[in-house]
Amino acid sequence: MSDYSMLDLFRQEVETQVKSLKQSLSILKQQPSLGGELDTAIRSLHAITGSAQLVEIAAVATLSETMRVRLMAMQANSIALSDVLIEQLLHAGDLLVEMSDATEEIDRWLSDHAEDLAQTQTAIVGGNGESMPPPIQQRTGHTEVIESSSDHQVRPPSPPRETKVQSPPILGDLGGEDLGNDGSKDSRVHDTIPKEIRANPPETPDLKPPNDPQPNPPSLLLDSSMMDLFRLEVEAQATLLNNGLLALETQPRSAQELEALMRAAHSIKGAARIVGLDAAVHLAHAMEDCFVAAQSQTIRLDGDRVDVLLRGVDLLQNLGQVSDADLPAWLTKHDLDFASVRSTIEAIRNPETSAVIQPLEANVIPQAPIAPTPAAPTSDATDVPKTTTPEVSVSPIESSPTESSTIQDRVVRVSADNLNRMMGLAGESLIEANWLPPFADALGALKSQQLKLSKYLEQLQQNALANPIDQTAKTLLDATRKQDQECRKLLNDRLIELEEFIRRSTNLSDRLYREVITSNMRPFMDGMPGFPRMVRDLARTTNKQVKLEIVGKSTSVDRDILKKLEAPLTHILRNAVDHGIELPEDRVAAGKLAEGTIRLEAMHRGGMLAITIADDGKGIAPMLLRQQIVDKKLVTPDVATQLTDAELMEFLFLPGFSMSKQVTELSGRGVGLDIAKNMAQEVGGTVRATSQPGKGISFYFQLPLTLSVVRTLLVEVSGETYAFPLARIDQIVAVKPAEISVVETRQYFTLDQKNIGLIPVHQVLDLPPPPSLSDPLWVVVISDQANTYGLVVDRCLGERELVVRPLDARLGKVQDISAAALMGDGSLVLIVDVSDLVRSTNTLLNESTIAKISHIEENSDLTLNGSAHHKEPRRVLVVDDSITVREMERKLLQNRGYLVDVAVDGMEGWNAVRSSPYDLVISDIDMPRMNGIELIKAIKGHPRLGAIPVIVVSYRDREDDRMQGLEAGADYYLTKSSFHDDTLIRAVMDLIGE
Repeated sequence: MSDYSMLDLFRQEVETQVKSLKQSLSILKQQPSLGGELDTAIRSLHAITGSAQLVEIAAVATLSETMRVRLMAMQANSIALSDVLIEQLLHAGDLLVEMSDATEEIDRWLSDHAEDLAQTQTAIVGGNGESMPPPIQQRTGHTEVIESSSDHQVRPPSPPRETKVQSPPILGDLGGEDLGNDGSKDSRVHDTIPKEIRANPPETPDLKPPNDPQPNPPSLLLDSSMMDLFRLEVEAQATLLNNGLLALETQPRSAQELEALMRAAHSIKGAARIVGLDAAVHLAHAMEDCFVAAQSQTIRLDGDRVDVLLRGVDLLQNLGQVSDADLPAWLTKHDLDFASVRSTIEAIRNPETSAVIQPLEANVIPQAPIAPTPAAPTSDATDVPKTTTPEVSVSPIESSPTESSTIQDRVVRVSADNLNRMMGLAGESLIEANWLPPFADALGALKSQQLKLSKYLEQLQQNALANPIDQTAKTLLDATRKQDQECRKLLNDRLIELEEFIRRSTNLSDRLYREVITSNMRPFMDGMPGFPRMVRDLARTTNKQVKLEIVGKSTSVDRDILKKLEAPLTHILRNAVDHGIELPEDRVAAGKLAEGTIRLEAMHRGGMLAITIADDGKGIAPMLLRQQIVDKKLVTPDVATQLTDAELMEFLFLPGFSMSKQVTELSGRGVGLDIAKNMAQEVGGTVRATSQPGKGISFYFQLPLTLSVVRTLLVEVSGETYAFPLARIDQIVAVKPAEISVVETRQYFTLDQKNIGLIPVHQVLDLPPPPSLSDPLWVVVISDQANTYGLVVDRCLGERELVVRPLDARLGKVQDISAAALMGDGSLVLIVDVSDLVRSTNTLLNESTIAKISHIEENSDLTLNGSAHHKEPRRVLVVDDSITVREMERKLLQNRGYLVDVAVDGMEGWNAVRSSPYDLVISDIDMPRMNGIELIKAIKGHPRLGAIPVIVVSYRDREDDRMQGLEAGADYYLTKSSFHDDTLIRAVMDLIGE
């Protein structure tokens, strides 16, 4: 057994089941007629047998199966258990626990306890050997031979060793068939299995590869917690397989890489065997055999052979992403894919046939990932014409596989909710520590008062010396002076101790806070495991030679930022391969190396996270970019000639802007850089681009190190404190009442030759008006892509770094608020969601009368860009949890002149549609928190919103799904293929017009 995590699970299983066994036996000892307890004991032993087989601890399987067979015989004959047999079974249970604890040194344990183990087994079966399972010989000729050792590594087959110690019976695969390399059954092994076990074999998956693979029935799958462990195992090992196979293309004989690949395939095989996924077991087993053959230099893994193995990795990754409910149908659908890939891998392993192996059809390159771990879609395995295979290389891994494994062994998975709670507690601890200094100050003040009291006593004593008093008064005065001195000393000592405690407590709280913040960080490469594989596949698809260099893999990145980075970086890398890097012959003709280079670098710089993506391709010519801007009528030719190169590059980030003349499956839609811009703004960062014609293009992200701490501007609104993220504030200005102008009922002021509407923020937040405003007025300027507003606040309190604390999930999305934070005095401050606040301001302008900031004579001659005479465009809300789909729909609708807002799930969409007026809602079906059907029913059931038309756009294309959407109240039900024609636009125009 090579996986320590599986051994830990095995130990826990044995401990739990033996405990249950002992409880049942104790009850049976008192009440022998309770058949239910006997069933429980048999089930416990059956579970131990199955677990022992999976981790290949044969001695445990033999003993537990012996116990189970005896109990089943007693049950079948309705014979009560004797006290002697119960004691023997209890002792056997102790032996099971001891063996499970000694798995790392099982050979030594068996040698030390051989006699006890043999006597116990003999006693359990009644003193004769008829019912006791005999030894099952070690499998021969198989690549998977496990030696009990401290490191539990999978090793090549070795000759049987002789031993002088008579070991107890060793159980192989109970109820299964022992396989040779050719998949045939070993009759020598099968014949040694006793009749009792053959009649009632344990329910373990048969590892014999079937001639006609059948999908796993749902009954083979264990509980969802085990499936979750399987998914985690596949996720971790698939990353190792991908990286190792890519490394083999440049170092096909690397023993280190082959060893790591073999271990990864073996781990997946074991995990799949636990949950009964035969298709994954057989596929991983074939891959493992292939790596063993490469280790022995029987075959060479490169070129098309690596393609086939990568296809197998894709299938395993896809399997790990399927939900429990969808798993049986998915297995049935992809059964032929597993069989085809497995048979091709088995052909690779055979040196006699590998020379004529045809590569499987290349995978269709997936679109930019939406989920944290994207999976490449599968396709039918067919032959493809031979083409020139481009060379694709990836920069060497910073640490060896052995070192990586050591690091991974020290990693513990902690849920995001637990991290958030720890961060909140650490912040509270820091705040509580801040309460201690005031106590020290109070004691300091008390010390000052004590000194004054001492002076008064000293004066009193001097006065007594000048004016004689009786002996009693003198004694009392001396005692008071002595007590005063003791109090001063005690107070001084305690004050020193308190100050020392404050210093230690503050330091400890600060360290705890920093450590929790650090625990929220992950290495940069953790979020980018699929990039080398993606670049390789893209390069092969486009017949280019590309080298991806990743620098700063261990750079710490906030886990939330890391999750958001994947989609924009994927888009940029795809563009770099598809449009940036030239074909090899073109590069050679231009005096470059045939192999292009893409460099992805992450580092900390100036308290920020700096990420650079640069390629050495053809770059973008400023003249071509300038002409494209003019052709798209974004600016006039005169303005275009005055734009600097930096200003020109900013146009690349506009929605729908693309330099590509054609749209391909890889890129050209003008979505990717817009997503990158929005992501950077969302987290409070920036992104810019530079280009040198003929030398390449570079993109620079500057992002905050963490989202757990945010720099904010604290403002007071109607006596309450609110925090505005500094990254979302355009400017903070002081406006004098004389600078305010009025158009109709709207007040505005001029900033940088632009009229900015003034909005009392208390009205947007639905708070009572403040008693008075400062002079001049404090105005916070915020904006989105279409609007800019000046929010009038009572006063500005200054900048402050706050520890972000998420709101309770039961509240849903609180309008205009993104999170909360605790101040140093323990008070709560709400952090404003600027994007939501802009939407609320739009709603207020459309539905209500804005309160005036000050009494100013209205000037009816003033107009504001003629907007009063302009027809308001139609407003559409797009609700979809896929960022790519949201951006695609937004771009399509904006190009037609519609105003578009987006929501990331049904709950946010429901909040948006209640707070803003919309002419149309376009929604997906499958979304978290509130799905599309629930959203439609909520809208249609609302007395004010029921008339809003709704269009469903979903991947689901079954008639039942369509009817479900229409019955819920949708006006149209479209599939997402409607993006490729005018179906969606025609439906929108039919419902709300142009």
